[in-house]
Amino acid sequence: MPDTATHEVTNQPEPLADYDLFAGNAGLRDALRFNAPQLDTAPLQALGVRLGSREMQAHARLANVHPPQLRTHDRYGHRIDEVEFHPSYHALMAEAVGAGLHGAPWAGGGGSPHVLRAAGFQLFTELEPSVLCPVSMTYSAVPALQGNAAIAGDWTPKLTNRAYDPVLRDWHGKAGLTMGMGMTEKQGGSDVRANTTRAEPDGEDGWGRRMRVTGHKWFFSAPMCDAFLVLAQSATGLSCLFLPRVLPDGTRNAVAIQRLKDKLGNKANASSEVEFRGATAWLVGEEGRGIRQILEMGMLTRLDCALGTTGLMRQALALALDHTRQRRAFGKPLLKQALMRNVLADLALESEAATALSLRLARAIDRRDDPHEAAMARLLTPVAKFWICKRGSHFAQEAMECLGGNGYVEEGGEGVMARIYREMPLNSIWEGAGNIMALDLLRALRKPAPGADPGADPAAALARELAPALGAHPALDRLVAALPTRIDALATEAEARRLAQDVALAVQAALLVQMSPDFVAAAFCSSRLAGDWGHAFGTLGATADFNRLLDRAMPR
Repeated sequence: MPDTATHEVTNQPEPLADYDLFAGNAGLRDALRFNAPQLDTAPLQALGVRLGSREMQAHARLANVHPPQLRTHDRYGHRIDEVEFHPSYHALMAEAVGAGLHGAPWAGGGGSPHVLRAAGFQLFTELEPSVLCPVSMTYSAVPALQGNAAIAGDWTPKLTNRAYDPVLRDWHGKAGLTMGMGMTEKQGGSDVRANTTRAEPDGEDGWGRRMRVTGHKWFFSAPMCDAFLVLAQSATGLSCLFLPRVLPDGTRNAVAIQRLKDKLGNKANASSEVEFRGATAWLVGEEGRGIRQILEMGMLTRLDCALGTTGLMRQALALALDHTRQRRAFGKPLLKQALMRNVLADLALESEAATALSLRLARAIDRRDDPHEAAMARLLTPVAKFWICKRGSHFAQEAMECLGGNGYVEEGGEGVMARIYREMPLNSIWEGAGNIMALDLLRALRKPAPGADPGADPAAALARELAPALGAHPALDRLVAALPTRIDALATEAEARRLAQDVALAVQAALLVQMSPDFVAAAFCSSRLAGDWGHAFGTLGATADFNRLLDRAMPR
């Protein structure tokens, strides 16, 4: 019988592996120079090499194909309420915690710690976003804990320590701790004032006012964290409470994990539904002012939503660029095809603009003792969360299309693109979906930020932010000139999304004018602001410098 083997493999790209995530990201490096010129980027350089390695990519794959499993009882029938993870999940967590992504800005030392941490968070998202849920919640919980000095004093050193300890046990015996949050209930969702979980007085001790909590949480992410900040109705209203999984005497708290969520994406992370059956918790902040207490958390987790989507955009772009550089069709590499070059250049612009905006927000959080920066933190948080996260799913779909059918399959290295696509909607939904962000922008424009000059005009702060870029492009000048009138005349909430979009585009354009090469800013302003653009990626005008845009974006 003649040899009829037909399985010779040709024209299939090599995986994007063993490469330096940081060295290949010119937009991120420029954003760091602009926002924190004094920053020592050596830790990011080392992190970029580790995160691009085949070893860490294998951990990311395994953590997703072997999702967490709930163990409600042990073999003898005792209730244990534990989640079992694949070893690769723990390897990823140890890497993220070791890099300080969970709490380094609160540990002191060094300038611009939030910018440094933001860049590391973005890089890590390119590898694997799911495990960053408990990392982000730990980061955001630390300042909120200041509402209870005793708990903050005991827990903050271990919440900021770069040691990962996954064992569920008393906090005294652990080198490092993580925290989550429990806000959402099934009847209310984003409307936490509709929460029905109740907290009743249970005496006092060294951590202050102790409460007994009874109720449920419909979305309780990362239930193996050591403690949680939760909202519950007390005698005077909705209160913020510190609720540990293991009590100081070593016994398990009365938290029953009902089931794990079967989610579209975010597979490596365990998200759960829980019941509190008289669980023990301690008051954080003023009783009845729980929403005020968690506002700080909301700003930081929303920053991470923007950073996370930015990282996913960059990874999708890197995969698309590397694939089209190697894959040939119609006699030449895909990267040499005119239409493909337009698509990839357009995606590169979107990715760099997202990086610019998210790192600018991190800088504002670093400098909130400055009135202008406090105002920008308040304004840019909902703007960045709204616009960057809204663009993510469209971006991922277009990047996937660059790989064709290879991008749609889950198997092997190409499966990363499918994973990115499934992950993209999460950051837009989590911590307040688009309408919530647009409404929050309206509140920010009508009320000065905490710490800002009480007489400060938020719209004036935005004008100051945009002023250095005036004169660079006529379309940007027109948009900046129109914004104050639009803000003053805003009469209906129905227009809030468009305002959030246009503020985002104006700030992105102004940042690119100041921090990126001229050909980047010119292409962004001509397309996003001047109308030389269609309604899909890949519709840049012929004046865009495709060669330099693509060269700048190449991952290796």
